[in-house]
Amino acid sequence: MAIHLDVSQLNTVIGIFGFFIAAFGLISIKLKNHWYLGEALPAFVFGAIMGPLAINWLDSRKWGSAIIGQVPDITLGMTRVVIGIQLVMAGYQLPAQYTWYRWKEMIIVLIVVMTLMWLSTAACMMAMVPNITLLSGLAIGSLVTSTDPVLSQAVAKGPFADKFVRRNLREIISAEAGANDGFGFPFLMLATYLIRHAESPQLDAELAEYESNKALGTGQSFVRGLSSLVARAGDSDASDLGRHGGGIGVALKNWTLETWLYFVLMSIAYGAVVGAIMLFATRFASKRKWIDVESYLLVPTAIGLFAIGTCGLIVTDDLLACFVAGSILNWDGEFLRECERKHDEVNGAIDVILNLGGFAYIGMIIPWRDFQDPDGTGLTVPRLIGLGVMVMLFRRLPAIFATYRLMPSCIRDWKEALFMGYFGPIGIGAVFYVEHAKHLFPDLEDAQTEEERTLIRVMVPVVYWLVLFSIVFHGLSIPALNAFYVFRGVEPVQDEDGPVEVKVLSENNPLPNNAIASRHGSVLVNNRFSRAYNTAELNMNAVEDYRRRTQVWESAQLKLEGAGDVGVARRKTVLQWPNPFDQSVIRRGETGQDEETPTSAGRGSRSKPEKSEWV
Repeated sequence: MAIHLDVSQLNTVIGIFGFFIAAFGLISIKLKNHWYLGEALPAFVFGAIMGPLAINWLDSRKWGSAIIGQVPDITLGMTRVVIGIQLVMAGYQLPAQYTWYRWKEMIIVLIVVMTLMWLSTAACMMAMVPNITLLSGLAIGSLVTSTDPVLSQAVAKGPFADKFVRRNLREIISAEAGANDGFGFPFLMLATYLIRHAESPQLDAELAEYESNKALGTGQSFVRGLSSLVARAGDSDASDLGRHGGGIGVALKNWTLETWLYFVLMSIAYGAVVGAIMLFATRFASKRKWIDVESYLLVPTAIGLFAIGTCGLIVTDDLLACFVAGSILNWDGEFLRECERKHDEVNGAIDVILNLGGFAYIGMIIPWRDFQDPDGTGLTVPRLIGLGVMVMLFRRLPAIFATYRLMPSCIRDWKEALFMGYFGPIGIGAVFYVEHAKHLFPDLEDAQTEEERTLIRVMVPVVYWLVLFSIVFHGLSIPALNAFYVFRGVEPVQDEDGPVEVKVLSENNPLPNNAIASRHGSVLVNNRFSRAYNTAELNMNAVEDYRRRTQVWESAQLKLEGAGDVGVARRKTVLQWPNPFDQSVIRRGETGQDEETPTSAGRGSRSKPEKSEWV
């Protein structure tokens, strides 16, 4: 009997992807906990090797019906799913009511910092990308303004951060990355509306020449519609695109009404409603024991898929809605607490699959040939390398250094500001934005002005290059920084409120970073990211006052030790203020008044929180 091989694209793709997941998993502890490479860089390299650049076993142009031009549609859909699900996870893994309690810091990072990042990135584009106008630079800059939610979560929650990055800083990085990916749309749409409604004699001449060449006549009207704002794959109308005229006033009016009032505020309200419904639904089903463990742990994935699909139907910002829904889902802290009680490993596994698949796909579709096109777009590899370096230096660092003193509760000093400013990666979120932006401008052959033609030609290779540059740059920075810390003898971060006791489910499980073995089959973990307690129930004024006074006290001790007066330093090692992490202070009483606590006898005298609050 003859044996026939079925070398179809489906069999090839799932076979190669399954092999990669298994191979990565076998050495995952080495890659992530010892070498600090994470998932993005290895997956990206694997995708590049398997793609058309090298072996050519994976080629999305041949998938499905192999329709010409299907790759952008596949890419847009894939990035929406990957980002949406992970934004829900980022939202519920923050402390309860975190965005409400940190409202001032969130406004700073979403409005002030993002605006400065946008303008700085646009300046880098103007300096290094040839033949683009200011508005084109603003449009391309908006595509990479947001910090990537996937890579940022890896930075904030990864093994390196467990050892060396304080929890307060990790939480603001995670919250910023979760929210600002949806907040990138106002910047993109402002540049888009300014381009659409710009007026000048030169533009009038170009439009007249275009209409004459195309024999379209002067009676053609432009249809203005909301659908152009949120066009998804295959649903944009060519009449919605192009030049409309009207000036800056019309552009700002449309930007305010359509982008802010509908696209942003609608998505926030919709995400809040979805999250609130699921919050009460899961609580109701859980108390009556109607929902099993697996279904409970799959709730964030279900919310992400539902929000992505329905936001696409009502044409609003699905990314922002996903993050808001995740935050509301854990508004009282109970969902995260219950996930920890159930020893949640499901969402972690889903996160790994999405990361490996998403970045392998990006490595596969990178437009390598477009990076060297001196006669077409004018882009060259040396010019793009210079652009990458400029963006890494000036896109985020100046904005963080200019504002970090306004966020002392989250960013303690310039060193933490340097870390937060340095690790603002560009990744799968930028791929989503550039694929979405293709639906906001006409096809190259239908472009009416040279400004549009240049923008359409250069925005894809520029954004994909910055994604490639950031994955490599930030992916190798963590191992380098870890080697530097080891060389300098930097000690791991210790919790102010004591380590968390976590039960080990298997004796074959590796010891977590920044943890020590304990008895009775458990480990003591310092600086753990997830905190299940309800922020609304904490006496946060006492917490912040304790941290502020403790920092002043530690600085005084360092000065005394530096002056050589060790005896005085030792005599002053007793804290003379209450420790708010003691249970008698951290919880509010029945009447809403803070309970009193005796003065702590020292830093080592604080009582350990109950295990149920932390595990």
